[in-house]
Amino acid sequence: MLAPTLRSARRLSSSSFSKFLKDSLPLASSLAAEISTRANASAFSSCSASHSSLKSATNDHCCNNGESKMNDENPCNGNDIVPSSFHKPLLRNRATSRRALRALQPHLNRIKAKRITTDTFSAIELALESVVKVFTVSSSPNYFLPWQNKSQRETMGSGFIISGKKILTNAHVVADHTFVLVRKHGSPTKYRAEVLAVGHECDLAILVVNSEEFWEDTNCLELGDIPILQETVAVVGYPQGGDNISITKGVVSRIELTQYVHGASQLMAIQIDAAINPGNSGGPAIMGNKVAGVAFQNLSGAENIGYIIPVPVIRHFIAGVEESGKYVGFCSLGLSCQITENVQLRNHFKMGPEMTGVLVNKINPLSDAYNILKKDDIILAFDGEPIANDGTVSFRNRERITFDHLVSMKKANEKSVIKILRDGQVCELSITLRPLQPLVPVHQFDKLPSYYIFAGLVFIPLIQPYLHEYGEDWYNTSPRRLCERALRELPKKPGEQLVILSQVLMDDINAGYERLAELQVKKVNGVEVENLKHLCQLVDNSKDSVRFDLDDDRVIVLNYEMAKVGTSRILKRHRIPSAMSHDLMNNVSISDSELTSS
Repeated sequence: MLAPTLRSARRLSSSSFSKFLKDSLPLASSLAAEISTRANASAFSSCSASHSSLKSATNDHCCNNGESKMNDENPCNGNDIVPSSFHKPLLRNRATSRRALRALQPHLNRIKAKRITTDTFSAIELALESVVKVFTVSSSPNYFLPWQNKSQRETMGSGFIISGKKILTNAHVVADHTFVLVRKHGSPTKYRAEVLAVGHECDLAILVVNSEEFWEDTNCLELGDIPILQETVAVVGYPQGGDNISITKGVVSRIELTQYVHGASQLMAIQIDAAINPGNSGGPAIMGNKVAGVAFQNLSGAENIGYIIPVPVIRHFIAGVEESGKYVGFCSLGLSCQITENVQLRNHFKMGPEMTGVLVNKINPLSDAYNILKKDDIILAFDGEPIANDGTVSFRNRERITFDHLVSMKKANEKSVIKILRDGQVCELSITLRPLQPLVPVHQFDKLPSYYIFAGLVFIPLIQPYLHEYGEDWYNTSPRRLCERALRELPKKPGEQLVILSQVLMDDINAGYERLAELQVKKVNGVEVENLKHLCQLVDNSKDSVRFDLDDDRVIVLNYEMAKVGTSRILKRHRIPSAMSHDLMNNVSISDSELTSS
């Protein structure tokens, strides 16, 4: 018999071994239970009667007293759930444990292969009833000529059915859409779909189909959890290269905050080694029988590196839409923070040896934190989660993630407790979180650009898509001053816009001003410009003349009555339907002759 108590440093008991198998090899839990049962019944293993009729694949047989004696009555064989080598005295030392694991490995591999095969077939069956192909016709605005659109284009993507008779897909699949169709697997019929909600920041969208025929023989997919590293997922969708559904397999490689290309935001994403090609976007990544994420982008220049949107981001998006009826965005503290890994920096701000955190550099004036936090505060913890000197917090087992993730998962107008160090004193403060808009919007989809034309001067609010019109290398080719302001400046008041003179449509009325394009408009008639609507009102309230003060102390002066007549003439010449975009028409009283070109 085995000794009642064995030293863990020298030996491994059968119960400890079974626990080891359960913890580190989940696939072998049934084998571990069998080993534990046999070890507890006797110091020597004996074959079950149910296996007595099986022939042995080797010459090993059940034995007594640790001897390899033949026993014709109870032969063991290689098809038994436990290899015959386990029927000798169990796990006497570490070497025996290693040999046992090596002997068990082929059986574990067979079970794992069987489970993966089963999961794959299960994923395929789910996909056939839930994944759809999305056909989109879209037309993007021309930001250089904001009164017209670019030519329409057709794109395809994927989506899948979720609860409530809704279809989840990527926002970039339906961005700037004019017409959307969906088609089920195995069906030749396309059905008209409407976009219910779009979150460009998180690259997610919800579609609805009014046809009851579409929903026949369909199945909705359930959202699961965040997969662990090296867990297998199956990406289902309609990538380029064919018309039928495609399923590719991959494993989870990394989980961290990642740049979302479409929305230019930093949110949690899961990196996998499955190829995600154009057309895969919006399709589910299935783990077992539930969704682990939504395929949405890949790494340019790399092979088989794709990214999926994880379930927490998906749930946050759906919950916001269900509660308010529209996309509400992701919360932000409105802070620019610096890591405190340098010892001298921590000593300067009186951080004790046990303290960790990040340094506050800049605060958005529109955030709740602007009136609560101060520059040079040290944020030690967020909602009780300690923040490390590199700005990360604990995430699952021995993983870390930046604390921005905790902030982004909060609901709009939800309060959080922040522990800070200020002038050597530790205190806790409550801050209300909400989504914040930058001074210069990073993207603008599904919306026509704003513009105002006066005497051939085209005024627009600066947005990054305007800078993107300068090409892929827009950071270097766009006007340097506008680019720097777009990326760095913060709004000082709600509704503030950075208004620029984008171009001058040549006419006698504006001759000599053509070189003043691409400059910011500071004032109109001596009044600082808050946004484009405010500029329109200031111009409309003018009497004899209008003065525009621009960057570099440049000045434009026009006769108001002559400028109105010139505006109508310029609109007609350039076939521009209106002197202003529709979003401005209700706020400015302007003559019909100036408003239209006809």
